[in-house]
Amino acid sequence: MMKIVLKNIEKANYTPDIKSYLKEGGYQALKKALTMDSEDIIKEVKASKLVGRGGAAFPTGLKWEFAYKVKEFPKYVVCNADEGEPGTFKDRLLLENDPHLLLEGIIICGLAVKSETGFIYIRGEYIKAYELLKKAIKEAEESNLLGRNILGSNFSFKIKIYRGAGAYVCGDETALLDSLEGKKGQSRVKPPFPTFVGFENKPTVLNNVETFANISEIILKGADYFSKIGSSRTPGTKLYCLSADINKPGVYELPMDITLRDLLERYGGGVKGELKAILPGGLSSSLLTDRDLDITMDYPGVQAAGSMLGSGAVKVINKSRCIVDIAKRSAEFFDYESCGKCTPCREGTKRAREILTNITEGRGSLSGLELLKELQEVMYDTSRCGLGQAALNVTRSAIDKFPDEFKEHITNKRCKVNICPLNVKRKVGYV
Repeated sequence: MMKIVLKNIEKANYTPDIKSYLKEGGYQALKKALTMDSEDIIKEVKASKLVGRGGAAFPTGLKWEFAYKVKEFPKYVVCNADEGEPGTFKDRLLLENDPHLLLEGIIICGLAVKSETGFIYIRGEYIKAYELLKKAIKEAEESNLLGRNILGSNFSFKIKIYRGAGAYVCGDETALLDSLEGKKGQSRVKPPFPTFVGFENKPTVLNNVETFANISEIILKGADYFSKIGSSRTPGTKLYCLSADINKPGVYELPMDITLRDLLERYGGGVKGELKAILPGGLSSSLLTDRDLDITMDYPGVQAAGSMLGSGAVKVINKSRCIVDIAKRSAEFFDYESCGKCTPCREGTKRAREILTNITEGRGSLSGLELLKELQEVMYDTSRCGLGQAALNVTRSAIDKFPDEFKEHITNKRCKVNICPLNVKRKVGYV
């Protein structure tokens, strides 16, 4: 099976140091890029049709081109390694096992957009990854792959690491930039976009770990090679994180023309128990059911099914789970993680949590379901960032696809799988 991002990790005796990386052809892409003009590097990335692997799926080469064309300096390159989506653990795998692959991609981006400074914003809990990245940066500096006049060229570039403090909202690029500047992590109004007004109001390219990890392969083997892998709509491979009720959980790198059925059955070893639902993109996505198993697991395919691929956190749910409880737990997560800056998200997540808690504790009403639908629509239309816009995706899709479970809780005060405590007298909120 074709491997791009995990090609080194899956080799026997490979270690996360520069010696192993160089042995496998590491930094050859950088050497080639140093012989190319910025326009040619960007042209190659654009022609590859690589899109961001963090969730938004914006064309990577186009983003680089925007930043390159801005005639304002300094420019910055930022890697989003703040992996906070529940069920996502692919970045950690890369950071802990092949940090130089990430560094090479970041350096090439800096060369392309004429930046001299890069940042890696890493999840604060990833202590091992943080230490390995520090070591990798030092190794690259000692080998003249980072620092002044890289490999005897006129290009100089440095990379700094910044540890996050656990805020999920910093997965949003503008909230991340505010945190990087030492402020509270809260999203900014867009436009302007970071490629024009980013870190310290300067042009900034911001991509995630998996996106940067694809760059060296594109530069070495060419856009034509990369664009023929997987889906013609979004070429290349994707790291899918399988978790929850699946026999073989883990990270799988697969071409993006794979179907959801093949992902679960051929690679995940099948569902534990009987399938009830799937979250293809973590808690930010909408629920899919067994009727969606033959969709293509690329960004357009999942979107056409009414959900989103996001970062590829595929959570499998079997029939031993209560869908109302899952919706409640999702609402609790987003209520806790909301930064509170915009009213729709701040108040909407709170109200959703209250309504769903009352339903699971036997005090719900059918009018509460209608209010949840209205909340989801308002939050999607008016929230400042993706957190608020996606916060009730699980809840809305649960109501739409499993209405009988909600009515069973509300009308009959019964949870068929005996998960919800439907006899609690304490009332939460007003509905």
